[in-house]
Amino acid sequence: MSTPPPARNPIPLVDLDLAALTADDGRPLPLRHRRPPWLKVRAPWGETFGAVEQLMRSNGLHTVCEEARCPNIGECWGAGTATFLIMGDTCTRSCGFCAIKTGRPGVFDVLEPERVARTIEKLNLTHCVITSVNRDELPDGGAAIFARSIARSRALAPHTSIEVLIPDFCGDRAALQVVMDARPEILNHNLETVPRLYRTVRPQAIYPRSLDVLRWAKEMDPTVLTKTGIMVGLGETWAEIETLVADLVAVGVDILTVGQYLRPTEAHLPIMRYWSPDEFDRLRDTGLALGLRWVEAGPLVRSSYRAEQQVAHLSARSPHDGMRRTAAELRHLARVGAEDGAIVAPPASLEEGAHPSPVAATAEITLFDAAGA
Repeated sequence: MSTPPPARNPIPLVDLDLAALTADDGRPLPLRHRRPPWLKVRAPWGETFGAVEQLMRSNGLHTVCEEARCPNIGECWGAGTATFLIMGDTCTRSCGFCAIKTGRPGVFDVLEPERVARTIEKLNLTHCVITSVNRDELPDGGAAIFARSIARSRALAPHTSIEVLIPDFCGDRAALQVVMDARPEILNHNLETVPRLYRTVRPQAIYPRSLDVLRWAKEMDPTVLTKTGIMVGLGETWAEIETLVADLVAVGVDILTVGQYLRPTEAHLPIMRYWSPDEFDRLRDTGLALGLRWVEAGPLVRSSYRAEQQVAHLSARSPHDGMRRTAAELRHLARVGAEDGAIVAPPASLEEGAHPSPVAATAEITLFDAAGA
């Protein structure tokens, strides 16, 4: 009879006060520690969460909410929103912050854009985000798949605004043009961090190349909203962030999202510090003062946060018809879609549901996979 291997000693949980958690002293935080109180989130639960999950599985789709371990999964799915993950679960790059696995991707399913578009239609979304990690083995980096997904989503859900969160396509301007010709409302490409940290955070990316992508997008279509996102807590300085914002304004970026970096596993980069809610407020004010049109900054902010509001307030060509879905309506649409795939209207009784304040129906649709291509 074989002897079981000895149990590994668990890594102890370290209690640190707020001063230590937010200290800018250049020392990384321990792997296991109690997070500051402003990072508490509710565990995923509820009828809507289950209905959306069932609808994803019944259509053979996966979500970046799960793959990238997004802290907002409970809130978003509970409100009837989701991040679809298609084209596999493997990225060709090895960013130091990302929970998506790295390796050689498999062959992608050319019918997945159609399934994604039909899911958007069934959920009757106001806004969707189509994103991907890098697929450097493809000649165009996946640009044609982006364009196809935009086209099919537009055809089946004409009142849904579309945002694409794209990789850098290895600096291939022609590939970017393919995406821009499909005319998304928002073109998003995340810088992720300040230039000094690229070698460890985004080792296969180049900061000036990412700025070029954002600049080219605005040149190709001046009516598109250009957008990017960064994380804080990796060792950046305030002065470096101000310089980054100035770079964004210089290339015509409209929207910036800023959130706290959260370490997925021991194999990923350590957290250097937590930024406080007051510091995020200051980041937002600074970005607006320097010339950005919209800044979402907060500990749990991610790329799709309030994306529907960004289109409604800033876009010159928003397709929205003014209709917003209540939480009760979204639960009904997700549940019926999961049960029979039918495209239905909610019962009249739901329109008077127990949630009088409207919620934005926003989803991220992910090609190939991922967070922060």
